[in-house]
Amino acid sequence: MITSHLIFKIMVAIHIISGSVGLVTFWVPVIAKKGGINHRKWGKIFVWAMIVTGTVAVGIATTTIFAPVETHPHLIAMPEFENPEMIRAIFGWMMLYLAILTVNLAWYGKLCIDNKRDHPENRAWHNMALQVILFVAAANCFWEGIVVAQPLMMGISMVGFATVATNLWFMLKKQPGAFDWQLEHIKGLVGAGISVYTAFFAFGAVRLLPELALTPALWAVPLVTGISLIIYHQAQVRRRFIRPAALRAAERVPQRVTPEN
Repeated sequence: MITSHLIFKIMVAIHIISGSVGLVTFWVPVIAKKGGINHRKWGKIFVWAMIVTGTVAVGIATTTIFAPVETHPHLIAMPEFENPEMIRAIFGWMMLYLAILTVNLAWYGKLCIDNKRDHPENRAWHNMALQVILFVAAANCFWEGIVVAQPLMMGISMVGFATVATNLWFMLKKQPGAFDWQLEHIKGLVGAGISVYTAFFAFGAVRLLPELALTPALWAVPLVTGISLIIYHQAQVRRRFIRPAALRAAERVPQRVTPEN
């Protein structure tokens, strides 16, 4: 007989495999020459690994919401999770939110480069729907954090609100800048990397070091690292585009001729 626990274990196995691919391939496009063969090839693998990982995580979180004790029997013995509502909140609602965040960022980052010459296509129904879904998931994560008095859930939900706001800011632009799509592409895919590493450190720590699972410092490591990468690579894009443009503009300015005495 197929039980919720068996379905849960199958999804976890798929999640671990695809997530591991994402954890490794994330660094290739980050380090490789931008626009090069390795950047494009491994970037595509990373995107689809994240979409699979996030989609499966939605299923994992959903089974946890409906059967928290059956899917996580090992957690009941831990003081932090002896209440099934806490398991449902952390491994159900918060994981559901993070899964949707991962899919949102990966798909958004992919579309930014796919539609670099056709910006209105970024407003396709599925991309707009993902923003609505993420907003609802973030709001629910915040609310559930209030219910179980877990500040971590309330804090991490802010990332979702910021993601929706910045995504829509770009998507609804009538005339984006020449390299805006690159800045958003970086934000989206590095953001997906932050999400998967956050899940790896936080949820993976439950089995290895359960006392650290809800430690904010542990969750901050991938967030700080990812934001630093976003700032660095966006700065590189701006330097590559803005500086040559400024030099060309300077060359077009007629030089003042000083009369000789």
